[in-house]
Amino acid sequence: MKATKNKKFVILGTEILPGKSAQLNLDVAKLHTTTPILVPVIVERAKIDGPVVLLMAGLHGDEINGVEIIRRIIRKGFNKPNIGTIICLPVFNIFGFLNLKRELPDGRDLNRSFPGSSSGSLASQFAYHFMKEIAPHVDYIIDFHTGSAQRNNFPQIRCVMKNTQSVDLAKIFNPPFILNSEFIPKTIRESVHKLGKNILLFEGGKTNNIEEKVVEEGINGVKNVLNHLGLRSFKIDISQGREPILLKKSKWLRSPNSGMFQAIVENGAAIKKGEVIAIVTDPFGKMEKKIKAPNDGYIICLNESPVVYKGDALFHIAED
Repeated sequence: MKATKNKKFVILGTEILPGKSAQLNLDVAKLHTTTPILVPVIVERAKIDGPVVLLMAGLHGDEINGVEIIRRIIRKGFNKPNIGTIICLPVFNIFGFLNLKRELPDGRDLNRSFPGSSSGSLASQFAYHFMKEIAPHVDYIIDFHTGSAQRNNFPQIRCVMKNTQSVDLAKIFNPPFILNSEFIPKTIRESVHKLGKNILLFEGGKTNNIEEKVVEEGINGVKNVLNHLGLRSFKIDISQGREPILLKKSKWLRSPNSGMFQAIVENGAAIKKGEVIAIVTDPFGKMEKKIKAPNDGYIICLNESPVVYKGDALFHIAED
């Protein structure tokens, strides 16, 4: 992407000069002891201006894979651009991260609290400060997530297929799957889209885990995007020569019974309609229920819990 003439860049009340870096803090709330809880925001600006890219994770405090992806990017210096600016927000929901919980202390889901309010709930205030002090200054956002509970997401990018610009950028990221996912009200993705920003939502792995393959996919996806935007020039280790599979729709396959759950197919696998993909059994040897694929498609999320209740989500199945 063509570099632009240097201009004044001020974020969180601090001017970042060309060629300089800074660790700033988003200060929203304090603990009961009045101890401030600061959200680190790491800014690296090249001497030559260009696109501003935000890498963020930890919107849910127990989703650790994204935190590790950004940690390694910082540790290896991949966030130091030759052109433009890279902002890293490794742990947004710092309260949830401290407790390894999805929500903020007020019990609210931060990703259902956007665009937020300056006088609302704690989650709403977090969202408000992000939308006021960070979002307006960026051009592209990559937001890292994982599956919740014991549901493991196969690495994928979610975007709205009718937004061709997002799809093109998702293809540059080059994940195994690109899933059509409409905007959900009050999410960060919907709110920054309304600001005219480009955002990719990466899903990979499960909560409270660091999974090497997921981390590698995330890091290489970031390298691909930074290469494409001209901020850096990387040699990519994996995923080259692979074309992402575009998935137009998806649905959850739920357990017909309570019992012990055993998946037969692996996460990410292609499946055929009628294929036995799992069994649900009782612990006493009387019942063994086969679970069959309702249609052709791909497993993009797998429940890894050994015990399930009737109606629990077992597989997220998507069609290309």
